[in-house]
Amino acid sequence: MAVAALEGDAGPGVDRTSLKTKLRRAERLNRARSFSLVAPLLLFVLAVFALPIGLMLVRSVENTEVRDSLPRTMVALESWDGTATPGEGVFAAFAEDLVQTQKDRTTALVGKRINYEVPGARSRFLKAGRLIDAGGGGPWKDKFLANDAEWGSVDFWAIMKRAGGVMTPYYLLTSLDLRQDATGAVSWNFADQSIFLEIFYRTIWISFMVTLATLILGYPVAHLLAILPPKHANMLMILVLLPFTTSILVRTTAWIVLLQSNGVLNDALLALNITTERVQLIFNRFGTVLAMTHIQLPFTILPIYSVMKSIPASHLRAARSLGAGPLTAFVSVYMPQTLPGVGAGCLLTFILSLGYYITPALVGGPQDQMVSYFVALYTNREMNWGQASALGAILLLITLVLYAVFNRLVGIDKVKLG
Repeated sequence: MAVAALEGDAGPGVDRTSLKTKLRRAERLNRARSFSLVAPLLLFVLAVFALPIGLMLVRSVENTEVRDSLPRTMVALESWDGTATPGEGVFAAFAEDLVQTQKDRTTALVGKRINYEVPGARSRFLKAGRLIDAGGGGPWKDKFLANDAEWGSVDFWAIMKRAGGVMTPYYLLTSLDLRQDATGAVSWNFADQSIFLEIFYRTIWISFMVTLATLILGYPVAHLLAILPPKHANMLMILVLLPFTTSILVRTTAWIVLLQSNGVLNDALLALNITTERVQLIFNRFGTVLAMTHIQLPFTILPIYSVMKSIPASHLRAARSLGAGPLTAFVSVYMPQTLPGVGAGCLLTFILSLGYYITPALVGGPQDQMVSYFVALYTNREMNWGQASALGAILLLITLVLYAVFNRLVGIDKVKLG
């Protein structure tokens, strides 16, 4: 339209092609300026959000330890048919690789990776390393079998060959309590090693209870904020926002003081003769849900309040004038209009609760730890970044699935954050 207008207004001596070119150049310049304003935020999001998630997903299937440390062995195993114990060539290549791993001090690292799938493999690799340090030559097959008879296991070498791949499904399968046998068939993991499905269920259940508790407690508060005069509403809003002035760690520590056996709540219960002995209020599911509910309550209240504030009071008056009672008018007319805020607050609280670590770790018991606790455990203590990344990837997938279900049932376009 702008080009046509310029062409229509241009006189007979004006170069219309030049005007069109100048206009397009000006539009490109404006677009470039607009992009330059957004570019810092885009780079920030990519650097601190998209890139870490991408690295986590890659790490959940990355499998470089064995291939990088035992390259000759992996090449020799490519021609192995998997029906019998490998021949002398494979053991000789394995001995050469162990000479290098002993120099690089990575023998235990390789053994640790195989030990994930074959219990006792780490000590077997360390014994083999000491055999290499003792010196001498072949035949290596006989020496390794004399050192440990398990070196003759066909299943062990099949797992070794599979572990030499660039990528592995091991971490993701383990996160779902699944395992691969030596043939590659997938089955349920052993009962004493099947813990992660229960942990994911526990994480979802605790998040649901926290979301429900914040909705029950927060909905009346949001309604009160919406109908109070501005002077009183502002004071109440300050109280709602006050927890944001302190860190989660401080608020969680405060709950430890309140809930412990010799804490304020137990003293109050005994003083009021509600109980005759001190009640265990901490290091259990009750303490975990209570502390998390306190922390998440503002995140549920604020979206609901923002929607309630936009609902005209005339709607309720109109319902009353048409014969509806106070309760009927509230439930039939007012509450349906607040559902976008309820959906936003509950979705926000639920997703944030899925990733909780500090609060369950401090006020919860062993049976109250959520997925984040085990991500930290495998990252900091076990140094198993593959397993930690796989747990994070599964949690991300669960979050996306729940988000898709919510969008399907409620519709994300109907949700209002304010």
